[in-house]
Amino acid sequence: MAVTIILFVVIFGIVVISHEFGHFIIGKLNGIRVLEFAVGMGPTLFSFKKGETKYSLKLLPIGGACMFDGEDGVVAGNEGIDEHSFLSANVWARIATVFAGPFFNFILAFAFSLIIVAFNGSDKPVVQKITENSAAQEAGIMAGDEILKINGERIHIYREISLISALNHGERMEIELMRNGEKQIVTLTPFYSEKDGRYYIGLTGSGEFIKCNPAEVFKYSVYEVRYWVKATYKSLLMLIHGQAKKDDVSGPIGIAQFVGETYEEARPYGISITIFTMMNIVVLLSVNLGIMNLLPLPALDGGRLVFMFIEVLRGKPVPPEKEGMVHFAGLVVLMILMAFVMYNDIVKIIA
Repeated sequence: MAVTIILFVVIFGIVVISHEFGHFIIGKLNGIRVLEFAVGMGPTLFSFKKGETKYSLKLLPIGGACMFDGEDGVVAGNEGIDEHSFLSANVWARIATVFAGPFFNFILAFAFSLIIVAFNGSDKPVVQKITENSAAQEAGIMAGDEILKINGERIHIYREISLISALNHGERMEIELMRNGEKQIVTLTPFYSEKDGRYYIGLTGSGEFIKCNPAEVFKYSVYEVRYWVKATYKSLLMLIHGQAKKDDVSGPIGIAQFVGETYEEARPYGISITIFTMMNIVVLLSVNLGIMNLLPLPALDGGRLVFMFIEVLRGKPVPPEKEGMVHFAGLVVLMILMAFVMYNDIVKIIA
């Protein structure tokens, strides 16, 4: 339990600090005054002030904040809004500052992917084995075939095939593959498993493992981040279309449990495997946080960007009090949703 908590705090802390540092550094570069850089939420455990900025560590390791002077009506002392306030910066400087948080999450994910791929290689989408009496066998797919595209979607790593298979609901697939240097196209409809309650293509294994040279490390690291981006937005589409259940959504408690379970599964394989497995979780969470924050919803970075792009089109900002009301309402809804997700996480653990 203690190890799970420590790992969760470290992993989530890395992801949150990366996000808030993106806001911080780009804001500073644009001359915007930062009032507080906080890691965590709730009561302050420790803080110090350097220059105009207060640096804080909060009690609850489930978020963070980079508070700018003038943002949401928060100003330094009684000075009011001056040339270093958030609202005084030109609109493109503010757009860059807000966008930098999610963008730095993608940078973090790519940096960790570089390390993972450099030491461990990657999984080429080469078929290892075909399940007997499966859709893949009926379609004529053979061991050794390299999958190039599925329904026109380019495949770079084997896990992309697994992702497409997991999200399939019986739809017909057109698969382009390479066999003995020749391209072929086959079509199949995944078979339904009553036991597992899902559809399967019928491919077994985890692809062809390859060690990467320096150029390939960069390329496959891009593919790695791309995979998690696809997994995240496809999962979001499933939620929007009602194809996912409430139990498929997790908050901080669920994430902590996932970290603990993954650690226990990786630990028997040694320290290096465990470290790389935890790094994979950082990549996953960092991409998730980056994408979630870019959603055009009030109180999120994406919601703030919407108002700024409206300002670009109108030539003048939306009145701060009106924008503030929208973000406040969004924050209330977000807190209610977070409370529901945390309650659901607790119920899943107890059940």
